[in-house]
Amino acid sequence: MPNGSIDSHLFHEKDLKVLDWKTRYQIALGTARGLTYLHEKCRDCIIHCDIKPENILLDAEFCPKVADFGLAKLVGREFSRVLTTMRGTRGYLAPEWISGLAITTKADVYSYGMMLFEIVSGRRNLQQQSEDGKMKFFPTWAASQLTENGDVLSLLDPWLEGNADVQELLRICKVACWCIQDDETHRPSMGQVVQILEGVLDVNLPPVPRSLQVFVDNQERIVFFNESSSSQSSQTKSGASTNSSLAKST
Repeated sequence: MPNGSIDSHLFHEKDLKVLDWKTRYQIALGTARGLTYLHEKCRDCIIHCDIKPENILLDAEFCPKVADFGLAKLVGREFSRVLTTMRGTRGYLAPEWISGLAITTKADVYSYGMMLFEIVSGRRNLQQQSEDGKMKFFPTWAASQLTENGDVLSLLDPWLEGNADVQELLRICKVACWCIQDDETHRPSMGQVVQILEGVLDVNLPPVPRSLQVFVDNQERIVFFNESSSSQSSQTKSGASTNSSLAKST
């Protein structure tokens, strides 16, 4: 592809122009649309199993294309899970896959969420360094910033110098945190992710995943969407928990 994969742009591995916020947001949205097609529109459901920046290619217009289906699994529509050997990439693997359980499309959702954090920060999740010189896991910091003080601009790639749509940034950070929930039933479907990023659905502030080692009340009620719903959003396919309420149109 003319513009390579997004990792080379995000992580400045080559002397390439920094991706502006508008381009990053469109890459996030375009990738979500591609995964929605694989999960929901194909004759058989396709679980990619290795979503990461290296596998998202960019055409001449920086439109993203999901690539490298070497680990992909076909799942008949009459089935919802597949048991497969864990072979994805460290840092993007869903906890249920690491635990040796059968996976669903929500494994891709988890990987996508981890990738979103990197699109926002412009750095590897596992290579974040704080001012005191200590290494930190970016999703942990992002989740705490989002839930404690809402300072999402502090999460943005420094190369962008604060030039981002704050509402889009907040939206994408919320989506990322929902996508990496420990319980797969609390993660959105990719179809829901598309509607959120398009601004069709609004989404609640997510709880901090337990795997990020931040305290969450054990009895907390997990609610993905806002309590109210419209006739349009009520038709959205639910990939979240049965406790989740449908969203409202914005």
